[in-house]
Amino acid sequence: METAICGRIALSPNNVFNPKPVGDKNSVCRGPCASRGILMSISATVSGKGGGGGILEKPVIERTTPGRESEFDLRKSKKMAPPYRVILHNDNYNKREYVVQVLMKVIPGMTLDNAVNIMQEAHHNGLSVVIICTQADAEGHCMQLRGNGLLSSIEPASGGC
Repeated sequence: METAICGRIALSPNNVFNPKPVGDKNSVCRGPCASRGILMSISATVSGKGGGGGILEKPVIERTTPGRESEFDLRKSKKMAPPYRVILHNDNYNKREYVVQVLMKVIPGMTLDNAVNIMQEAHHNGLSVVIICTQADAEGHCMQLRGNGLLSSIEPASGGC
């Protein structure tokens, strides 16, 4: 990647800057945007073979606007996604020991004691909640349990007991 000098500002791909002082004659940010203090990402490429010409193409400016979700906002919304229950159903085909082994293999962090308790509850009550997690994770766990021959389903964890 090459860096080009434009006025007093070094431009390079993915360079993030907040030009100071506002109103400086060499400042990139003039007029109505000068007082907003918006962080911008500017990337510029050097035209010509090998980039030795020193002529910059028009820079691409990306601004974070209120309507646009940033990577941080996407991570935050994933953490706040509605939870889902993974439910293990009793069956008359699989041995108890096998159910415990599958639970420990499929569910991350599942201990022997928790797996035994889940298996016992499903055996006595007909079903048991295995884990509460995001919908995508719940679907994955459910498919893995089914892939190992266990009966399972998912349901939204909001509302109900």
